[in-house]
Amino acid sequence: MLVYTSDLKKLGEGKEVSLRGWVHRYRKLGENKIFIVIRDVKGIAQCVVKKTSVSEKTWSNAENLYIESSLIVRGNLKKDERAPTGVEVVVKEIEPICVGFPYPIQKDYSEEFLLDMRHLWVRSRKLQAIMKARHYIITYLREFLDNRGFFEITPPIFTVSGAEGGSEMFEVEYFGNKVFLTQSSQLYAEAMIFSLEKVYSLAPSFRAEKSRTRKHLTEFWHLEPEMAFYSQEDNMKLQEELVSYAANSLREEEELQSSLELLGVDKETLKISPPFKRIDYSKAIEIVNERGGKIEWGEDFGVDEERLLVEGEKAPIFITNFPSEIKAFYMKEDPKKPGTVLASDMLAPFEHGEIIGGSERISDYKELVEKMKRFGLREENYSWYLDLRKYGSVPHSGFGLGIERFVKYLLNLQHIRDAIPFPRTINRFYP
Repeated sequence: MLVYTSDLKKLGEGKEVSLRGWVHRYRKLGENKIFIVIRDVKGIAQCVVKKTSVSEKTWSNAENLYIESSLIVRGNLKKDERAPTGVEVVVKEIEPICVGFPYPIQKDYSEEFLLDMRHLWVRSRKLQAIMKARHYIITYLREFLDNRGFFEITPPIFTVSGAEGGSEMFEVEYFGNKVFLTQSSQLYAEAMIFSLEKVYSLAPSFRAEKSRTRKHLTEFWHLEPEMAFYSQEDNMKLQEELVSYAANSLREEEELQSSLELLGVDKETLKISPPFKRIDYSKAIEIVNERGGKIEWGEDFGVDEERLLVEGEKAPIFITNFPSEIKAFYMKEDPKKPGTVLASDMLAPFEHGEIIGGSERISDYKELVEKMKRFGLREENYSWYLDLRKYGSVPHSGFGLGIERFVKYLLNLQHIRDAIPFPRTINRFYP
């Protein structure tokens, strides 16, 4: 009977089973016994091969295996508390699938070496656990939005319009024309709300920022909901409910308990609920300076300032009402607080920093044109976007959630590069 490693505990002692997977650990004890720990998608299992109990062929097959050799093992179950799962397989037969070559990754290799060998390192139990959790986290995000009546859309990657503007865009030659890899799908999501009202995209975004922090990637996955008839307050309420739903779903997911344990996740940190604390930008400036930082009104928060702002917090917080000049051109000014915009950044606790940025968008044509002039943007590059304000414009809001930053926060990872299978950073584009 072919089973997964996670099934072994449920089966009775003496049961004959077959396992299919890869050699995770290998140890030869004397001349007559070999211990093989097999890895599959569900976990690991210890197998013991006794020379006196198997054929010469099976013993030879066992002796010639390497770490990461693929194989099928057949044998009988035996309880053994010393085994990783409390049960081991007493091997009767080993069928190699691919013995291969000596595995190049051993102990005590540098981070740079492991990044060079990422195509193999993704097999590690740590990255396997992270990628499982990432899959479920994305599932929860989609599930939440789908249940709220959102439609998923598929925006383009090539664009001439930058949502954030500036020089932080990757330029691409496009059949003799200059285009860019998208920074954000927001502008296209805005176009779609006039048809579907509530939409979201989950797509790659690209930022040519020369940042060397633990939370920056040049290519990342971006969840971007956009909602017609939503105020900024509606927007923030949706964000905190979405984040709480994903965090609590992750905490309770039965299939992920062993992965969360392996990663050392404190499940109490995932027990969060709305509403989240809201701090006005001006107050946030005071807090940073009171806690030993040094920042002036009109400056944006960096990694150090974000760390000070979430000091002592157990759940994410919102920073609201940023100065207009340091935020994007499409953000609506707050009529109650001139010079600031109806925008917010959601900062995650435990030094993970910004995970969401959102705002109410300018819905008035003349107001948008004036703001674009102030930001030095060329109207011809945004003519289609301006059309959205000419024909049936409505108040609307939206936000962008960085998947990798969110995964980093929920799993309390040290570096964002472990939240994606093949990270792209300022100095890394291989493999």
